[in-house]
Amino acid sequence: MKTDDIMRYQQQNPAVIPENMDTRQSIYGLTREGLEEWFAQHGERPFRAHQVWDWLYRQRVQSFQEMTNLSEKARELLDEHFQFNPLEVVKFQKAEDGTVKYLFRMNDHLLIETVLMYHEYGLSVCVTTQVGCNIGCTFCASGLIRKQRDLTAGEIVAQIMQIQHYLDEQDKNERVSHCVLMGIGEPFDNYDNILDFIRIINSDHGLAIGARHITVSTSGLAPKIREFADEDIQVNLAVSLHAPNNDVRTSMMRINAKYPIEELMDAIKYYMETTNRRVTFEYIMIEGVNDQPEHAQQLSDLLASKRRLSYVNLIPYNPVAGTNYQRSPAENIQKFHQILRDNKITATARREHGTEIDAACGQLRSNEMKRQRHKRTIRPRSNV
Repeated sequence: MKTDDIMRYQQQNPAVIPENMDTRQSIYGLTREGLEEWFAQHGERPFRAHQVWDWLYRQRVQSFQEMTNLSEKARELLDEHFQFNPLEVVKFQKAEDGTVKYLFRMNDHLLIETVLMYHEYGLSVCVTTQVGCNIGCTFCASGLIRKQRDLTAGEIVAQIMQIQHYLDEQDKNERVSHCVLMGIGEPFDNYDNILDFIRIINSDHGLAIGARHITVSTSGLAPKIREFADEDIQVNLAVSLHAPNNDVRTSMMRINAKYPIEELMDAIKYYMETTNRRVTFEYIMIEGVNDQPEHAQQLSDLLASKRRLSYVNLIPYNPVAGTNYQRSPAENIQKFHQILRDNKITATARREHGTEIDAACGQLRSNEMKRQRHKRTIRPRSNV
């Protein structure tokens, strides 16, 4: 967060921000062009930005003092204005399939989650873009806790860098090759920061994660889908659809009352026509809610005109404490999948990752917050 953002946030949440909080911006939050401009404004040659980026993303050092081809003055200037790592590891869970889930604490003591997943095609990191979420999906652990603030671009990049440092320490010559913006929060509700994040990790001078290896997921902010189509960047778009009609979708996702399916589909049509890129439709399978044959047929009809550029991802539901939803039986998912295929809709059932480590999005953070609240309510017994 920038200093003025922190001051405003502290006024609204005086009990949250520590008095000794480090208010310096994360060095990971500046694009290369932004860092060139910053150096020029501070009396240094803009080419210093190239040197710094090489240390950050190629050498992957973890302090300014390790940037030995910079003058002492330049290193001190950087240290005065920027912090290196705004994240502290609170919890680290590893599943049998290799999936790793992190719970991070930021400078203001707010908690976020990040997940590392191993796939046949490479290593993918699922990043968080907001603290909490205002979309209000009734099936989601993230939606149970309202949005407290957006993450800065630096805080989002730092999630990947924390995991890349972890991989470097394992000495396996592994690197993060893919990224999905599907963690806590609605990425398009933090639009400018996620665009800077994408530019940083996609840059050949940065982490060089290919644009087609980056996926942005949205719950359906129709105006932002149109705006994103006009950005002319080759990253992938996923839409959390989860229902084939307005009645079911509104009962599951509050955002549908503002942007109903008709408006959402019109925005997706514009995106497809503008970019000629495929859209993935995420569809969580919940027993008795959205998993019946009639729902599969309705979904097929909804996507019929967009069949060429549509891909449906059927996702087994991870039950969340505090909701009454249950996972669809395997036979329901199979029947649903077959109906889509019969209607020539490309679809697959997602393979699960890390089901034994608080797998549902926001679950690890939610459980830790409950544990902390419980701990605060327990008073020590008197020895008298």
